[in-house]
Amino acid sequence: MARNKTSKAWMREHVTDRYVKLAQAEGARSRAAYKLQQIDERDRLLKPGMTVVDLGAAPGGWAQIAAKRVAPGGRVIAVDLLEMPALAGVVFIRGDFRSEATLAELERLLGNQPVDLVLSDMSPNITGIASVDQARAGTLAELALEFALKHLKPQGNFLVKSFQGEGFEAFVKVLRRHFTQVVTRKPRASRSRSSEVYLLGKGKRP
Repeated sequence: MARNKTSKAWMREHVTDRYVKLAQAEGARSRAAYKLQQIDERDRLLKPGMTVVDLGAAPGGWAQIAAKRVAPGGRVIAVDLLEMPALAGVVFIRGDFRSEATLAELERLLGNQPVDLVLSDMSPNITGIASVDQARAGTLAELALEFALKHLKPQGNFLVKSFQGEGFEAFVKVLRRHFTQVVTRKPRASRSRSSEVYLLGKGKRP
């Protein structure tokens, strides 16, 4: 019964959410699109001609924003376990980013071209057990960072979802070793009660 009440409360919040309504009105793939939009308005991450990799892309909110802002001449490669309907200017790989086969396909599409920006909105399946969820989210962030460090061009940028809690400060310290500036962003579109934040590594060190 309690779980059913929780589900109903979540649905009630979802359908009345300002950004859900805005996404429906403006044709955005998800409310998450406004998170990237708001971060980009502040930090100017996306520019025409850039190569962007979007990890954890479905249903395509971030890829949709990125593709518009890197045009003309740019490209977005998006990866997710779940299917994602086609988007103009986006090449989509359906697969588990943790698998060698998916990573190999991503590297094949990149060829030897370095990446300007790596985005990661990856999130684990939530169990409700805080310690487990935090550990899983941390692992995904670390994998995204490992990819970014290998493929970002010098001075490239990295934006990754994180959750405040155990391991957060340690991850920030690792980012600071590899980027000239590390900042935390909590866009207005993020729900205030959520521990979700975004860590932005600016200027990958050589």
